[in-house]
Amino acid sequence: MARRVEGRNSFRCRDFFLCSLPVAFIMAACLYLLVSLSIFGFYTPQIPSSSDSKQSNFFDKMLDALNGTITTSDSNPLSIEAIRKKEPSLSWRVEDEVASSSEDQMVNNFPHETWTREGGDQVLNDTPEKLYQRRMRQERREKRAQELMNPKNLEELEKAAIERTRTVDSVAIGNFSIWRNDYHKSKNFEDLLSLRQDQIIMVRVYTTLANMTNNLALHEELETQLAKMEEEEEEESISIDQEQRVLETIRDMGQLLGRARQQLYDCNLVTIKLRAMLQTAEDELLSTQTHTTFLNQLASKSIPDTIHCLTMRLNLEYSLLPAPMRHFPRMENLENPNLYHYTLFSDNVLAASVVVNSTVTNAQEPSLHVFHLVTDNLNFGAMSMWFLINPPGDATVHVQRFEDFAWLNSSYSPVLRQLESEAMKKFYFKTERSESAESGAENLKYRYPKYLSMLNHLRFYIPKIFPKLDKILFLDDDVVVQKDLAPLWSVDLKGKVNGAVETCGETFHRLKAYLNFSDHHVSEKFDPEYCGWAYGMNIFDLKEWRKHNITETYHFWQNLNENRTLWKLGTLPPGLITFYNLTLPLQKKWHLLGLGYNREIDVKKIERSAVIHFNGHSKPWTELGISKYQPYWTKYTNLDHPYISSCRLFE
Repeated sequence: MARRVEGRNSFRCRDFFLCSLPVAFIMAACLYLLVSLSIFGFYTPQIPSSSDSKQSNFFDKMLDALNGTITTSDSNPLSIEAIRKKEPSLSWRVEDEVASSSEDQMVNNFPHETWTREGGDQVLNDTPEKLYQRRMRQERREKRAQELMNPKNLEELEKAAIERTRTVDSVAIGNFSIWRNDYHKSKNFEDLLSLRQDQIIMVRVYTTLANMTNNLALHEELETQLAKMEEEEEEESISIDQEQRVLETIRDMGQLLGRARQQLYDCNLVTIKLRAMLQTAEDELLSTQTHTTFLNQLASKSIPDTIHCLTMRLNLEYSLLPAPMRHFPRMENLENPNLYHYTLFSDNVLAASVVVNSTVTNAQEPSLHVFHLVTDNLNFGAMSMWFLINPPGDATVHVQRFEDFAWLNSSYSPVLRQLESEAMKKFYFKTERSESAESGAENLKYRYPKYLSMLNHLRFYIPKIFPKLDKILFLDDDVVVQKDLAPLWSVDLKGKVNGAVETCGETFHRLKAYLNFSDHHVSEKFDPEYCGWAYGMNIFDLKEWRKHNITETYHFWQNLNENRTLWKLGTLPPGLITFYNLTLPLQKKWHLLGLGYNREIDVKKIERSAVIHFNGHSKPWTELGISKYQPYWTKYTNLDHPYISSCRLFE
């Protein structure tokens, strides 16, 4: 009986121990949790004072929690929801984000408890073991970082990296390219062509190295393969068969380059050869650019065969025309100051016809417009014959040649004296083979016959040419008129001589771009930031011109520039000087420049402009003309005219 009681008591003792063990563990865990929460700022226990006996004891709350009163409601500060909704500290959030990826793998290795939300979802609570593991991981990371920063370890890492880079040399022979292993990833034929071009470069390198090392067999094989690749490169059509041939050629060349690399590769020699090839390519590019510049200028500044054909035919017809039939009608309008007078200096018959035709076509009252055309002896007959057989409606046209101006001689005009001098001719054409690009790329821009033509400088003698006129509109022969220009004669120039569209801030530059401001004659008189303006559509008040002695001012500066130290070419620099502070800016809509070189002009901007200017190399009557702008010019050309069609213009 005693043994039985002893056994029962023993059992009760063991049962009490087993039952109290979880309770003790839970109490310890809760204490640890509360201490942790206090440390990290989640909860700060308040110890009640003796004066406040009604305040709840913190440990009573803990016991209530242990007795099963913990709930998921966030009204209880010890609940899971209350703890989760509280904003954790920055260190906690950063550490938790770093460790979150590895915690899921370790969570089942340690005891943990679970709570159930109202929705039934299970939420894991961090145990002391998990917090300990997190702290140990952080310590290991810091220790590893310190080890990596050790100079000895850095040297070892550097050596390991160098060893890994040497695996590049182990690329297997047979790939399409030994320096590009991703060829098979590209489905674009253009990428294959680019890869073939890379291989051609390397084949040329190894061909040279093979010749230097007397590896004649490999040298011959490389040259043969190079010739094959260059032959395929010349094919322009793209087909499935061609793509397959290119693919096979690249594969074969890759294998050949792999063998060549094993036998010939030397880093220094390859580098030297590539640098030599680069220098050669740059020299060839410079030479090509020089020839391109020369040919562009030759094409743009020379009269095409078709226009020369038209000029010769018209000259012949004019020579056969009886003298009584050579007179233009309505000559009484030439000196009438109440009409709209234009002046045009040109040796291009077709271009002059487009200017006149476009102006008359868009004029509201064509009979009020008078055109004064001035040309040279060579083109006088052709220009006269064209407008005699193609009169511009009710408008008045008159053709003159500047050689008939008795007052225009070298004693009066310094520019004419300079143009006739040997020094000027030597400056513009200073080599025996001036018609070739080899004569010097730096002088190509000066080799423009227009600079040696007096027609280009007659704009400074307009009042002398038309002494009875008070106002005149100057037009270049590479413009097209799209609006009625009559309103320009009613523009108040406010005492200025020249009305023009300013160009600074758009296409061209300010005064400092045209003149030599290192010369004291220029720097003392002019502002380098003064805004430039455009020749090509200018309204001149000839009364103010004569009042300000503009032509004499031009002569003064032209004499100072006889040695070409103030400016070097063209008529715009002396124009900017001569009309300095005497130019009134016109609205942009009157004159649009750039159709001879700028391919990005907005179509709407072109259509709303009164005058469009084909300044630049790409003249619309040449093969260099920009195709999308040419219709604005050709619409005023009668391509069905028997003279034009017989000369095959634009064929």
